[in-house]
Amino acid sequence: MTALARLWRNHRLALLAFLAAAALTLFFAVRLVVSTVYWMQPAQQDRAPEGWMTPGYVARSWDVPRDALRDALALPETAGHPPTLAEIARGRDQPLPEFLDEVAAALAGLAAER
Repeated sequence: MTALARLWRNHRLALLAFLAAAALTLFFAVRLVVSTVYWMQPAQQDRAPEGWMTPGYVARSWDVPRDALRDALALPETAGHPPTLAEIARGRDQPLPEFLDEVAAALAGLAAER
């Protein structure tokens, strides 16, 4: 009888818990590596704001605190799905290029502070 069969027969619950923990660990390890590789690419750093981006994405790209960017743009906190910059501009009845210029100016100020 193999060790795995013996574990399954005698300690089924412990084996299932261990396999679940191992699967979760693998999932988060892969997620960490993918995220790290993505954000370390020079093309992802200091990207010009675009309409499809969220304020959190822009803040991470520019390495500024999300709260500081949100405060600089006078954005309310949102729960759930974060709005894109285009959705925020539409909600303010402001043309997107004008709002993107405002975001870029806020980023330049925040980047100068760090």
